[in-house]
Amino acid sequence: MTKLYFENDANPQALAGLRIAVIGYGSQGRGQALNLRDSGCQVAIGLRPGGLSWKQAVADGWTPVEPAAAVEGADVVVMLAPDMTQPKLYRAAVAPRLKPGALLLFSHGFNIHYGQIQPAENVDVAMVAPKGPGSLVRRQYEEGRGVPCLLAVYRDTTGKAFERTLAYARAIGGTRAAVLETTFAEETETDLFGEQAVLCGGVSEMVVAGWETLTKAGYSPEVAYFECLHELKLIVDLIYEGGISRMLQFVSETAKYGDLSRGSRVIDERVRETMRKILGEIRSGEFAKEWIAEDAAGRPRYNALLKRDKEHPIEKIGAELRSRMAWLREKAASA
Repeated sequence: MTKLYFENDANPQALAGLRIAVIGYGSQGRGQALNLRDSGCQVAIGLRPGGLSWKQAVADGWTPVEPAAAVEGADVVVMLAPDMTQPKLYRAAVAPRLKPGALLLFSHGFNIHYGQIQPAENVDVAMVAPKGPGSLVRRQYEEGRGVPCLLAVYRDTTGKAFERTLAYARAIGGTRAAVLETTFAEETETDLFGEQAVLCGGVSEMVVAGWETLTKAGYSPEVAYFECLHELKLIVDLIYEGGISRMLQFVSETAKYGDLSRGSRVIDERVRETMRKILGEIRSGEFAKEWIAEDAAGRPRYNALLKRDKEHPIEKIGAELRSRMAWLREKAASA
C-alpha cells in the first residue's frame, strides 16, 4: 500500500526563511506560486521578459525577473517550464547559479528520469506532482481544500530533502487531500502511459473510431457526435465521482449489459498487447528519445498529426453543435 501523508505529517517550518524561485508561470507555475505566497513563503518568479506569462505574473501582483536572477541565492528552485524547454533553461540559467544544498524541485519526472537534466551531486532533487491542472490546484486551495500530490525524492544530499519537499507539498495545499510517496520512474512512466494509452491517445482515437463507424454505416454525423463524444462527459463525470461502480449504478440496465458483455470485445487482447508495447517503449526510453528528436527537428511529424486531428470532420460537426449549446458558450465567456 502506498504511504500517504497529510497536514500533520508535514513541518511548515522546514521552509521558514527559505527563498523559493519558481521558474515558469503557466498552469502549474501560476497555481503553485500563488498558493506558496498565500502560505507565507518567500517566492521569486523567473520568466522570459515580455511574454504572456510575464504579463500575467505582473497582473497577479508579482515583480518577475529573468530566470537567472530568480535562481541567484535561491534555496529552492522549482522547474515548472514546459518539459522540452527545461534542459536548455537549466543549463543556461539554473545550473551555474544553483547553490550547494539547494533543493531542485520538479512537477514531472521526465527530464530527470531520462537524463536530460543532470544536477550536480551537491543539491537535493525531488518532485511534487499535483494530480490536477494548476487552475484546480489554485481553486481548491482558495476553497480551503487541496489536490492530491505525488512526492518523490531522487537525491537527498542534505538529509533534509524529504522534509522540505513535504513542506512544499503542504504549502501548495497537497497535504489537505493526500500526498502519495512514489519514485521519479514510476511517476514518469505511468503518467506517459496514461496520456498515450488511455486519457488522451486512447480516448480520442476511441471517440473518432466510433464516430467514423456510425457515419460510414449511414447514420447522421450529428447523432453520431452526440453518442460518441458529447455524452462521454456524462460517463466520465460519474467515473470521476465514484469509480466504474458509480457509473454502472446510474446508467440504464441495457447500457450496463452492453458494457459488461461488449466492452471486452472492443478492448480485446490485441489492444492490451498494444498497450504493453507502448508501456515498453516508455520504460526503455524509446518514446523519450523519439519525442526529444522530434522536438529538436522542429516537430514536423507532431505538426502534421496535430493538423490532421484538428481538420477531422468530427471537429467541424462538433463546433456547429456546440455553438447551439448555451451552457457551453456561457462557460467559455466566463473562462
